[in-house]
Amino acid sequence: MNFDENEPQSVREERFAAERARRRKARGAAQLDSRGAHIGAAVVTIALVLLGWYGKTVALGVVGGIFLLWFSAALTWAYADGDHGRHALRRAYQLTFGWGDGI
Repeated sequence: MNFDENEPQSVREERFAAERARRRKARGAAQLDSRGAHIGAAVVTIALVLLGWYGKTVALGVVGGIFLLWFSAALTWAYADGDHGRHALRRAYQLTFGWGDGI
């Protein structure tokens, strides 16, 4: 989105709204690749199971709470960005566990 200081405010708002709508439509049509997110979720699940197995309840709560907070924030952001339903959940899942692509 470009900013032109000589442009009237009403024209700028219309242009920005059209750009946001175009981006939202493109994002909704895009397919999310969840392979890396599945790997990240599996790693977190294994880590949580191991922490629980060895009785590290404080660490289990901290790590689980961090990922729960991270997912909640990503889901809130997806809803605020205009996504709803299954697509919002998939975006939040991808944002939370998508780092598994790097493994």
